[in-house]
Amino acid sequence: MWSGIFPAVTTKFTGDDRLDHAEMERCFALLTEAGCDGLIVCGSLGEGPMLSVEEKLEVLATARRAAAGKPVLLTVNEAGTREAIVLAGKAAAAGADGLMVVPSPIYHTDPEETVAALKAVAHAGGLPVMIYSNRIAYRVDVTVAIMAELAADPLFVAIKESSDDIRRSTDIVNTFGDRFDLFTGVDNLAYEALSVGAVGWVAGLVTAFPAETVAIYRLIKAGRRDEALAIYRWFRPLLDLDVSTYLVQNIKLAEVLSIGSSDRVRMPRMPLRGERRSSVERVVRDALASRPEQPVFPT
Repeated sequence: MWSGIFPAVTTKFTGDDRLDHAEMERCFALLTEAGCDGLIVCGSLGEGPMLSVEEKLEVLATARRAAAGKPVLLTVNEAGTREAIVLAGKAAAAGADGLMVVPSPIYHTDPEETVAALKAVAHAGGLPVMIYSNRIAYRVDVTVAIMAELAADPLFVAIKESSDDIRRSTDIVNTFGDRFDLFTGVDNLAYEALSVGAVGWVAGLVTAFPAETVAIYRLIKAGRRDEALAIYRWFRPLLDLDVSTYLVQNIKLAEVLSIGSSDRVRMPRMPLRGERRSSVERVVRDALASRPEQPVFPT
């Protein structure tokens, strides 16, 4: 159902901490125009948890306007299943094309609870679901065995694999073939995951560098792996910024320097300052100064 580059987009705020819909629409349109294949809004490691339900639905509506008909997924990562069910239903009513669903980030469910909660949310929305498996961040491992229990349910169509173990991608392909659309969710493992069977990339730094992200994916799919690897090696210092407690601030600062956006964040986050800010600026400016030429693809 889904494949390609799906940015986990950043949420934009005005100076008085309201949603900046005009800037979001501009930034989302840049991604669509660069060839991204879908959008994922209100990310669970981003600022989704800092948004009200009403704000999440507003961001969804803005993304749908900018997506040019490409799929837009809303992230569901509520602490309680009851609240997740409500959000899933509202997302469906608001026109979401799918859901990315996280087991409770607060209570660490056991396997039986994980399956039950994911099924309850999926059926409340009635939309295709991308399962978000991130044992590092949430201490709940959506294992291959759990995926096997969900495989009989047609609402579960994709997996965002963020276990930080590249062997897991091969295990999923070996076990399920193409039953699930396998996405990598770790920026600095993307080349590796795409090389062993992932069909998509839920990307972070793509919001600042969309052309290069899309190029890596398209080159790999075209069998032009050496060209893809050259861009990936250039990209790696930037991609490492996504694997950080400060990933939102890092990415938004990269957006400031690359696409002229803002780095406003919602508290408790605060914009980067001091040496931390300077070090990220150095990484981004070095990358901008050595940006690779874009590959040419047959029309």
